[in-house]
Amino acid sequence: MAFARVFNRKALRSLSLIFIGIICVFFVLWDTGSNKRSTSHIRVPQQFSIDLPGCLAIISKDSGGKKSELEVLLASRTRMERKSETYYLNVTKDCPAYIEKRRFFTVPLSKEEKDFPIAYSMVIHEKIEMFERLLRALYTPQNLYCVHVDPKSSEEFQNAVKAIVSCFPNVFVATRLESVVYASWSRVQADLNCMKDLLNSHVRWRYMLNTCGTDFPIKTNREMVETLKALRGRNSMESEATNDYKAGRWQYHHNVTDTVIRTDLRKSPPPISSPMFSGNAYFVVSRAFVEHVIRDKEVQNLIEWERDTYSPDEHLWATLQRMPSVPGSMPANSKYDASDMQALARVVKWSHLAGDVGKGAPYPHCTGTYRRNVCVYGAGELPWLLRQHHLIANKFDPEIDDIAMRCLESFLRFKALGHDTLLPQ
Repeated sequence: MAFARVFNRKALRSLSLIFIGIICVFFVLWDTGSNKRSTSHIRVPQQFSIDLPGCLAIISKDSGGKKSELEVLLASRTRMERKSETYYLNVTKDCPAYIEKRRFFTVPLSKEEKDFPIAYSMVIHEKIEMFERLLRALYTPQNLYCVHVDPKSSEEFQNAVKAIVSCFPNVFVATRLESVVYASWSRVQADLNCMKDLLNSHVRWRYMLNTCGTDFPIKTNREMVETLKALRGRNSMESEATNDYKAGRWQYHHNVTDTVIRTDLRKSPPPISSPMFSGNAYFVVSRAFVEHVIRDKEVQNLIEWERDTYSPDEHLWATLQRMPSVPGSMPANSKYDASDMQALARVVKWSHLAGDVGKGAPYPHCTGTYRRNVCVYGAGELPWLLRQHHLIANKFDPEIDDIAMRCLESFLRFKALGHDTLLPQ
């Protein structure tokens, strides 16, 4: 009897463990299945599917078998009609229908992405459709998006932005808006305003990227997360030793009206012990970097000193990146200089640098057109762009070449949903 009781207890314990094991396996399988369901039910917009064959021919530089699709795609190179502010004011009256119609992602596409939210500052002033397409390309529900709208923008544009933003709990208009003047302090202040707002959010984002209205991503959100994780807390941006010409931008006081005007009055030396560096307006920075910039007294002194310089966005961030006290920074030694082509933040083609790569040029000529000496990408840039390690590219304009944007939209959407086998490696 005693043996039977012991046996029964052992058998019951074994059966219990087996039952618990089955339950655990069930939940693992259910969770795996739910992850699959979270992406498998997401449809690729019809236009993306229609564009993909022709886009793949452009990206792979192989039109064989896709000649007809390519001809159809190329025939729609420029946009004849744009979605207006009125369109967005009307379509966003029913937010669920708008989100469904425009195919925004409504769930994280992987646990890795869910656990690594990214924050964005988006500084815009015109072209509502371009903004919405950029937002859609970057959007996932776990990320956070601060939209800075120039108050000089038309009332219709501002209202349309507010209408779009109102449909998403993780997208908001900055609490303080700046009237942005090209090459003035106001461009930096716009990003600083978003930095403060992003830090005040309950979302514990890990990295921050800043964007403008002519940007477009060349990586999926998952690829961005993988890249940012690999940084291990470091920042990535252009930061190089400066020359005498660029040094003049911060050595003299400047007055700001509707333009920035240099005076003959020399400024005092920078209020930091480390040297000044040159870079550009774009950055990839850790949360610790942003917290330090907003709260550190030495950084605040530098910010105050920078306010009357020319194009401070092209030397403030680059200088902070080389200050030893700043989280994620690099040493000031020339060994750590990083050009825009080496940094992750932004890939840009400058007209004066483009040329024959075989003869030493950093990149080939623009297939679109140049604006302020910067390439507005054409579809011919896509094979080159998708080989770059950068996260975002600048500039795009659907009125110049809509195919470049449509193909990136199709390519990134298919890749994000795991259809890598369809895409050229």
